[in-house]
Amino acid sequence: MMKRRILGGLAIAVAVGLAALPAQAQKAQDTLRILFRDAVPNIDPYFNAQRTGLILGHQAWDMLVHRDPATFEIKPSLATAWKLVDEKTLEFTIRKGVKFHDGSMLSAEDVAYTINMASNPDSKVATPSNYAWIDKAEVTGPDTVTVRMKRPTPAALEYFALVVPIHPKAYRERVGLEGFAKAPIGAGPYKIVKLEQAKEVVFERFADYWADSPKGKPAIGKLHVRFVPDSATEMTELLSGRADWIWNLNPDQFGDVNKMPTLQAIRQESMRIGYLSIDAAGRSAPGNPLTNLKVRQAIWHAIDRQTFAEKLVTGGSRVPPAPCFPSQFGCDAEAAVKYAYDPAKAKALLAEAGFPNGFTIELVSYVQPTQWVAAVQNYLAAVGITAKITHLQVAAAIAKAWRGENPLYMGSWGSYSINDVSAIMPVMFGGGNDDYARDPEVKRLLEEGGSTADPAKRKAAYSAAIKRVTEQAYWLPLPTYVNTYGFVKTLDFKAFPDELPRFYLAKWK
Repeated sequence: MMKRRILGGLAIAVAVGLAALPAQAQKAQDTLRILFRDAVPNIDPYFNAQRTGLILGHQAWDMLVHRDPATFEIKPSLATAWKLVDEKTLEFTIRKGVKFHDGSMLSAEDVAYTINMASNPDSKVATPSNYAWIDKAEVTGPDTVTVRMKRPTPAALEYFALVVPIHPKAYRERVGLEGFAKAPIGAGPYKIVKLEQAKEVVFERFADYWADSPKGKPAIGKLHVRFVPDSATEMTELLSGRADWIWNLNPDQFGDVNKMPTLQAIRQESMRIGYLSIDAAGRSAPGNPLTNLKVRQAIWHAIDRQTFAEKLVTGGSRVPPAPCFPSQFGCDAEAAVKYAYDPAKAKALLAEAGFPNGFTIELVSYVQPTQWVAAVQNYLAAVGITAKITHLQVAAAIAKAWRGENPLYMGSWGSYSINDVSAIMPVMFGGGNDDYARDPEVKRLLEEGGSTADPAKRKAAYSAAIKRVTEQAYWLPLPTYVNTYGFVKTLDFKAFPDELPRFYLAKWK
């Protein structure tokens, strides 16, 4: 029925909406209209764990270093140079002449202040594991900041390139956390000129953006970002000419969008993987069925992940054998215990666990399209597990998960696009909000892998952790995400594997 409605919308758009050529009008106004479904409650990248928040952050903020989206090469950004003083000390030379959006000049004090804020547990940032390896940052010269690490962190520069935006110290101290969230300031290619939390954000090209940035000077003057409640609304807005860019549209709509004379759709696999978190620790209810190993193993055998990847996600989606993205350092597929799709074995395991007639459990998710969640529900039903779906907006689902209330939780994780397992496994198994395993041995192994710069020792520790996690069937990796983008043909837009749309690189044709 949804597809019929969408196809009807296509016909209406062709007949009516497109006649006015609204996309051409937007090109003339130099405003790119962007839609996202997951409303960001706090646009400060440190205080939301959402991919959309990270995307918006990269438009308005710059980092110390820049990772080339095509080659993953680390290049200078707000730091012109850096050196590893010893295995736990990094020294950065801060660029001169960089202005924040309020006209104040970037200084070493701003850099040290931001890093210390992010790594301070009292700050309660959204993803503490992104900064838990940092001990402190110190201003050690007029343009020099030294970062001392608690342990050797080989992926440190990737973190500094992707999740450490630099804030202006004086302004943030003056307005406070809440004031900054309402009127944020960065030093990136776009400045935020209007912000209604969870509703819309308007960006304007920053005229005083520093020269020679690897991001370049934006070609498009304004970005108007709006948050909509669901995929149907999003598609309707695109088809009617009220939006210029959307993503993660239903794969079924890929061909239909490409038939439109003024629209196009493209695909790009990302580093994001879907997952099913299983409450092995009994956080949601002590002694619930999921604390039983055979029940968890039954769930792993019950879901046909390969068919899920090929028929639902499509576009080259893969099934990761380990709880990480295949290209990430330490993601050892060989160490993972394999579970074939086998409904009969799943039923037998449930019977052995004392649930011959199955049981009922809550399945919480924010995943779109909702058909994916329904598919998991159907696979579980086929072996006797009745999963009652609670579908929430992203922020609400995350908050519920962090409170320990989700027995089964279907979500996705993009590792902030950091190509190292330290950006995913400590998040899911390190004892934090997202950890529904609470396994001391896994936690120890992850700490061991994150406490040395020796690649062989890191790999050994991470491989042992992967073996343990999969043996215990704690956290089921679902297929990789293939981002499907829909946008007007008047827009020159390129997608990258790191799942970070770079609107500052886009331009009108």
